Amino acid sequence: MYVTRFTPTERALHWVHAISFFALLATGVALYVPELTAAFGSRAQLRDLHLAIAVAWIVALVAVVVVGDRRALRQTLRDLDVLDEDDRAWGLRNMDVPQGRFNAGQKRNAAITAAFAVLFVVSGLLLWYGARNNDFSLSGAVFLHDALTVLAIVLVAGHLYLALLHPSTRHALRGMTVGTVRADWARKHHAKWDPDRSGQDADGH
Repeated sequence: MYVTRFTPTERALHWVHAISFFALLATGVALYVPELTAAFGSRAQLRDLHLAIAVAWIVALVAVVVVGDRRALRQTLRDLDVLDEDDRAWGLRNMDVPQGRFNAGQKRNAAITAAFAVLFVVSGLLLWYGARNNDFSLSGAVFLHDALTVLAIVLVAGHLYLALLHPSTRHALRGMTVGTVRADWARKHHAKWDPDRSGQDADGH
């Protein structure tokens, strides 16, 4: 038997963010490698592409929120917003602590990811405006943007390890691809989550 863990709106928000991140990472890294820059035509064209992807990312996120299931997104925010005693006791070496729909690691990852997104937008806007107005050019914006990129790569690498390789957490990937997870897995790893109470019960496939 399977239970629904994520709605189509939640999954769309996740994949818009994930795909955009890798597209932005690829074009951003290419700006530092002359051979890759040349493959895009010119540095100016590559910068324009990087900016266009960033704008598309923001527009797509807003579109998902506007036309999607906002009730589900509000519930997700509520689920992510609370760190209780069990969450504080949870860790990669102590995963037996009862957890809700999101474990403590996922809650912290969501908070850091949201903060990074805001800082990426702010530093990106400063870089964009500084390139058009030298009086407003800030070297600190370059450092912030680059430092965020390095930290985000580390964060995403850990996220991918847990989603794809770690034996006790990799089944969670199914929830973000097709929306459902095994009921027995949910009971073991998210004992405090009640799919029936949240209106997210589903039949098996």
